[in-house]
Amino acid sequence: MKRNFVILTILSILLVVLSACSDADDIPDSPDGVSAATEARYQEKEVREYEGVRLDPAIGPRDNSIAGVQEVDIDTYELNITGLVNEPATYRYDEVLEKESHQRLITLYCVEGWEATVLWEGVRIMDLLAEADVKEEGTIAIFHCVDGYTTSMPLELIEERDMLIAYSSNGVTLPSSMGYPFIVVAEDRLGYKWARWVNEIEVSSDSEYRGFWETRGYGNEAEVKK
Repeated sequence: MKRNFVILTILSILLVVLSACSDADDIPDSPDGVSAATEARYQEKEVREYEGVRLDPAIGPRDNSIAGVQEVDIDTYELNITGLVNEPATYRYDEVLEKESHQRLITLYCVEGWEATVLWEGVRIMDLLAEADVKEEGTIAIFHCVDGYTTSMPLELIEERDMLIAYSSNGVTLPSSMGYPFIVVAEDRLGYKWARWVNEIEVSSDSEYRGFWETRGYGNEAEVKK
């Protein structure tokens, strides 16, 4: 009797753990494998397929920001390029949209276990920095966000991955929950490097800089292990 009780207890714990780790979006409700929860997250006019690849909703399954979803007043918004640059710059939202645009089909991998393959559109981060004329000692980009969040990445990595700061996801304007007006599309890096609501890109030489989650124990490289 005692043994059976122990077995039942262990099974109950396992069920709770599995339930906590699963996402309602994983349960398909339609022939194409899209659950009702996932279907509800698609925005009107959002593109759902690109070059034969099914796109996930740009809106994630839950809010994991540090201070809630930010609602940015675009009329007063500015994107500042600061730090180790010879020509500090300030851009209004429309001024960024006027620059050469690029599209990337890239998957965001969240440390919570979910992922989303999305068609992003935006401008190259290195193009913005080139206009500001980065000083020779500048090696790191620190991304500052409206909610006080920060994270950083080496300029070498940003250039190698040809990373974007995106304003569109799946063919529609980036939703507030994903960082409107701009999100860093940090290809092959975990979600906490995908800075949202970015309002400043600071060029630095501080290779030891740690952002919000990095100072709380998360790895600074945040490389996705596939």
